[in-house]
Amino acid sequence: MTRLLFIRPAAEAEMAEAFDWYEARVPGLGSDFLSCLDVVFHSLAQTPMQYPLVHRTVRRALTHRFPYEVFFLIEDGRIVVLAVFHASRNPKSWQTRI
Repeated sequence: MTRLLFIRPAAEAEMAEAFDWYEARVPGLGSDFLSCLDVVFHSLAQTPMQYPLVHRTVRRALTHRFPYEVFFLIEDGRIVVLAVFHASRNPKSWQTRI
């Protein structure tokens, strides 16, 4: 069953910031980052329960190739992306978004 994916504005801003950072280093790398996230988002929509719970009802998916974590909820039959965090950031900072 495919679920609807909703990306909160804070997560969208994090994605845009990461895109800009990668694109400034190597043209095209930002697009590769977004493609990597697209693969994760597709997986979340298809099989969200495969990802581990990390805080109450929040689950985490890891990206491949890029050191990013996607924190999300399963809410009312949809997937809500709370954060797209670089793995070196303090993970507790996204908890205020629940």
